[in-house]
Amino acid sequence: MSLAPRLDVRQSQSLVMTPQLQQAIKLLALSNLEIEAFIADEVEKNPLLDAQGIREVATPERAEREGPAGADELVLGTAPAEDRGLDLDYATESHQQDSIADGGAGPDGGLSLNGGAAGGGLGGEDGPDWNALPDDAPNLAEHLTAQATLALSGVRLTIAVHIIDQLDDAGYLTVPVRDIAERLGVTVEAAESVLAVVQGFDPTGVGARDLAECLAIQAREVDRYDPCMARLIANLDLLARGDLARLKRLCGVDDEDMADMIRELRSYDPKPGCRYGGEPSQAVVPDLFVTRTKAGWGIELNSATLPRVLVNRRYYQELRHGPQDKGSKAWLADCLASANWLMKALDQRQRTIIRVATEIVKQQEAFFLHGVAHLKPLTLARVAEAIGMHESTVSRVTSNKYLSCARGLFELKYFFTSGIAAADGGDAVSAEAVKSAIRTLIAGEGARILSDDTLVDLLQAKGFDIARRTVAKYRESMGIGSSVQRRRARTLGG
Repeated sequence: MSLAPRLDVRQSQSLVMTPQLQQAIKLLALSNLEIEAFIADEVEKNPLLDAQGIREVATPERAEREGPAGADELVLGTAPAEDRGLDLDYATESHQQDSIADGGAGPDGGLSLNGGAAGGGLGGEDGPDWNALPDDAPNLAEHLTAQATLALSGVRLTIAVHIIDQLDDAGYLTVPVRDIAERLGVTVEAAESVLAVVQGFDPTGVGARDLAECLAIQAREVDRYDPCMARLIANLDLLARGDLARLKRLCGVDDEDMADMIRELRSYDPKPGCRYGGEPSQAVVPDLFVTRTKAGWGIELNSATLPRVLVNRRYYQELRHGPQDKGSKAWLADCLASANWLMKALDQRQRTIIRVATEIVKQQEAFFLHGVAHLKPLTLARVAEAIGMHESTVSRVTSNKYLSCARGLFELKYFFTSGIAAADGGDAVSAEAVKSAIRTLIAGEGARILSDDTLVDLLQAKGFDIARRTVAKYRESMGIGSSVQRRRARTLGG
């Protein structure tokens, strides 16, 4: 065996994830609104990308009038043959469609499960105007600061502004008054005096240090803070446990007065600051529209949130024929390659989303026809196998995306649920269908509160083979209390 050094040449194959491939994979997991932000960023970096306006259909007269072919003509395929080299030709890949509505599958421009024309989506002129949303209202801090400016001045205004800054989203003071006084170099009495003023601001109950103080402020506002109500508010722990007998003894009232006091407390707002909120609420915008037509199910991307990206052919020609050095030519080539890649990646993303959504609608057609009770168990692997894709790809496609249909707005992940065996040995049923059945039974339980054991018997009578612990788990996941808690809540509610 020789120990001398030598040179060897070996040939091997390996799968390399290029930065562009990694970015294309990430695009699948982005929602339409996130894609819009991504495209805006790319347009800023790449001068050859054009995402403004809606393209017009090219005509020979327009081509003659406007000179060299632009990006619209290239995408529509009406540019001269010598000018079509800009668009990528990945064998069978085509970038002639900005959205599924441009595909010409039918007069309404959708995609149907049976291959026929599907109804148009709701993203056109008749669709919802997502821009017609009300302006953000002032938040809690701004609302209180405006009142403090009118009611206070000087040092007291400074203390009030500092107190307002220490309130949480619910309107509660999160730090001790002594700490505020030490921080500002004032007496505790001065800080307490200003806090009393803040607690008189709208909304009533703001500035409280705990729930009892919040309720007491609201009771004083409506002149209901008598000794009985004060003792009731001081013993909220007993009220939470449902110990009404002890509460009646402490407050010195009978059943009728206690029920009236509890009703009064229930009318107060335990989180007064939440009506103004902290962060502005964001409306959920659907990424897909599903409509039923005579020809089948129409599935369409929400084109209102998908800007149209085209390569600016005219600008590219101007730059290419202008004076350039070697570095400028390389930069222009990189911009062109990046623009072409982006168009291909976005086109592939749209096709992939439509394929996954089409299979989901096909698998869950009973849900779209009859409701959640007919939702079937479905896994990512089953959809991936049906459309010939990897399970991880389906997982990315269904992340952060919402589907709008006649039954409401649903996240794509909603349609993937585990299965519960049927009592008669038939097909398994979805966990969401079982939750819906539990919710319906509890909503209609009337005077007789249903225990988990009773729910199991009723569900088995409906054909669900389910254990008691599973019923309890589903009930808790929906935020529904136990039979004891529901009975206590009904007693407290009169």
